[in-house]
Amino acid sequence: MTKHTPGMPLGAWLAELPDERLIRLLELRPDLAQPPPGSISALAARAQARQSVKAATDELDFLRLAVLDALLVLHADTTEVPVTKLVELVEGRAPAAVVLEALDDLRLRALAWGDTSVRVSAEAAAGLPWYPGQVILEDPTRTADEIAAMLAELDDAQRDLLERLLDGSPVGRTRDAAPGAPADRPVPRLLAAGLLRQVDDETVILPRQVGQVMRGEEPGPLHLVAPEPTVATNPISNVDAVAAGAVIDLMRDIDVLLETLSGTPIPELRSGGLGVRDMKRLTKLTGIGEPRLGLTLEVSAASGLIASGIPDPDPGDGSGTFWAPTVAADRFAEMSLAERWQLIAGTWLGLPARPSLIGHRGPDGKPYAALSDALYSTAAPLDRRLLLSVLASMPEGAGVDATSASRAMIWRRPRWAVRLQPEPVGQLLEEAHALGLIGRGALTTPTRVLIDGDDTADAAIAAMTKVLPAPIDYFLVQADLTVVVPGPLERDLADELASLATVESAGAAMVYRVSEQSIRHALDTGRTAGALHTFFAKHSKTPVPQGLTYLIDDVARRHGQLRIGMASSFIRCDDPSLLTQAMALPSAAPLELRLVAPTVAVSQAAISDVLEVLRGAGLAPAAEDSSGAIVDLRSRGARVPTPQHRRFFRPLPGGPNHDTLAAVVSMLRKVVALPVPSAGGDRVDPARAMALLQQAAYHQASVVIGYIDPAGVATQRVVSPISVRGGQLMAFDPASGRVRDFAIHRVTSVVSAEDG
Repeated sequence: MTKHTPGMPLGAWLAELPDERLIRLLELRPDLAQPPPGSISALAARAQARQSVKAATDELDFLRLAVLDALLVLHADTTEVPVTKLVELVEGRAPAAVVLEALDDLRLRALAWGDTSVRVSAEAAAGLPWYPGQVILEDPTRTADEIAAMLAELDDAQRDLLERLLDGSPVGRTRDAAPGAPADRPVPRLLAAGLLRQVDDETVILPRQVGQVMRGEEPGPLHLVAPEPTVATNPISNVDAVAAGAVIDLMRDIDVLLETLSGTPIPELRSGGLGVRDMKRLTKLTGIGEPRLGLTLEVSAASGLIASGIPDPDPGDGSGTFWAPTVAADRFAEMSLAERWQLIAGTWLGLPARPSLIGHRGPDGKPYAALSDALYSTAAPLDRRLLLSVLASMPEGAGVDATSASRAMIWRRPRWAVRLQPEPVGQLLEEAHALGLIGRGALTTPTRVLIDGDDTADAAIAAMTKVLPAPIDYFLVQADLTVVVPGPLERDLADELASLATVESAGAAMVYRVSEQSIRHALDTGRTAGALHTFFAKHSKTPVPQGLTYLIDDVARRHGQLRIGMASSFIRCDDPSLLTQAMALPSAAPLELRLVAPTVAVSQAAISDVLEVLRGAGLAPAAEDSSGAIVDLRSRGARVPTPQHRRFFRPLPGGPNHDTLAAVVSMLRKVVALPVPSAGGDRVDPARAMALLQQAAYHQASVVIGYIDPAGVATQRVVSPISVRGGQLMAFDPASGRVRDFAIHRVTSVVSAEDG
C-alpha cells in the first residue's frame, strides 16, 4: 500500500486498498453492502454514518474500543494522529504490539484509516458506550468497594450533584471547576476525591466507574488485557458426566410435561401465555419447580412439541385455545436421548425469549407470563452464544461462576454491559446447566461440537451418545415393591416398565412403584399374569419379591371377572352373585343396569362411565371388544396441530457470500466519479468536506462553503463551523447573525476564508 498523504479522506484511502481488503470490510460490516453502494465515495460516506459506526462497534471488545477512545482523546476525528502518539498514550496499559494489532482490526473495519498517521470518523464517539476519555484518561485501579466507601461519606449536596449527572448527561458545566474556586463547595471536593474528573475550567464529567457503582453494576472493564474467568478446573470426564445426568433429568421433565398437558390441556390467556394460577397448577401436577418448568415450557414450545390451539379432543366449549402437545411430540418420544438433546439445545441457543423472567414483575408491575410475547428478546440468543464462546475459548474442564463469566463477557462486548451483569449471566448459566450444555461451570464436549458450525447436528448427536451412559436392560426390584433403575433403560424396556409401574422419583437413577392400580392398568392393555411374572424375572437383577408375585396373582384373579361390552354397554360375568353385587351398588344407580341373563346386564351408559363407577366401588372390571378380547380404553391424550413456524423462532437472514461481495467490489472499481459543477468549482467529496469542516471547527477558523439549498439554488457563504455531527454542519452564519445547520451532502466546496 502506498504511503497516504496527511488528511486523506476515507474514500481515497479505501480506493487504494486491494480488492480482498474491501471484500473483508464488507464481510465485517455487511450493512455497507445492503444495498450495494454506487461508488467508493458512497461506501466511505456510508461507513462514516452514525448508525453504521454503532453497528460496527457493537462487536468490538474492550481493547479495540479503548484504542478508539484514545484516538478520540488525541482528536483523530478532526486531524491525523501519528501512531506513535497513540502508543505513547496507551503505554503502560497494554503492550505496544497488542495496541497495534487492535488498530489493524479497526482499519479492517474502516473505523480508522491511514498508515503512519490515522484518522477516525466524526461519528466514532457514537460507537463508544461511554464518553470519549472515560477509559483512557481515568484511573482503573480503584475497586468497587473503595468507590462505594467514598460515596457513603458524601453529604447531601455532593450526592445530589452526582445523582443529577447519573440521571442525565455525565458531563456538567460549572464555574467551580476552575482553579481558585472555593474548596468547600461540592464540585472542588468531589474533584479532590476523584469522584468527578475535570475536563476544562468550566466542565466536569462523572467517571465511568463511579457511575457504574452508583447504578449497582459491576465496575469494568478496567484493564486492556482480557480477564481470566476460570474459577475451577475439573476433568472433562466429570464435566460430561454431570451434563449427561442433567440431560436425563431434563428429558424426563419434558416427558412428564407432555404427558400432563396431554391429559389436562392448559387454557391460554387472551393476551397470550399461561395465567399465574394455571402455572401453579401445572407446577403441582408435574412436580417440577416453577423456574425449571418455565424453561421447559419455553424450549418445548420453541421446539414445536407444544402449541396453542383447539385440542382434539377439545376439553372446553370450542371458544378458547389451550396449550397441549402437538403431533411432533409423538415423534419426539421415538427419538434417541442424544437426538432429543440436540433438538432442545439447538432450540435454546436460538430462542429469542428469556425464560428466567417468568414470575418476575415487569415495568408495569405485572408478572411475566410463561409462553407470552412479553418474554421476547432478540438479544437473548446473542447473549447465550457469547457465553458459550467465552467458555469455548477456555481450556477443557475450566469452569466459571456468574461473576467471572460476567466480567469476561462484558470485556468482549462492552456495549452489552447492562444486560451482562452477574445476575442475568447467572441465570444463563443455570439454564445451560439444566439443558446439559455445561457441567460444573465448564463447557461439555458435545456442546463444543454443537456450536462449532452450522452442519454439526449429526456430530453433536454422536458426541452426546458417547457421553450418555449406555442404555441398560435390567432393573432392581425391591421388597417394598419399588423398582430402581440405575441408569437409562433401553427404549422398549422403559416403555414396558412405564406401562405397569408409576414413577415415584425421577433422576439419573429413577424409582418406579408397582401397585394394584398399575398392575390392573397393565392387565387392561391385554397383558397376562404370566407375562408380568416373566417380565420381572427376566429383567430384575435382584430376586423378585414374593409380595410382588402375590400382588400380580391377586389382581389377575379378580381382574376381568366382570366384562363390559357394547349395548351402549353390557356387563358380562361368569359369577352371577358378583354381577348381582355390582348391580346393587348405590353408585351404579345412574347406570340404569338391566339384567338380561343370569350372567349378563346391559346399560345405556358409555363403557368409560361404567368402568369408572365399578372401579370406584373397588371392583376390577375389564373392557372387551366384540370378540371377547380385553382392550385398553384409556384416553390417548389431547393433541393440537404442529405449528408451521416454531414459536418465537426467527431465522436470521444470511449475509452476502464471498462471490457476491467480490462482484460488488468489482462494480465499485468500474465506477468513475464524474465532476459535478457547483458555485465553487468541482464538487468536493462529502467525506472530504466533512473532514475539512471538522478541522475548521477544531481550529475555530472560518471557511467559504459552496452550498445548494433545497430549492436547487447554488450559493457561496462564509461560515464559522462549530460542530459536525450526524451529517449536519452547525456553523455561525455572519450574514444572518445566527447559528445555522447545513446538510453536508449539499456542500459542494470548502475553502479557507483566508484563501478565499
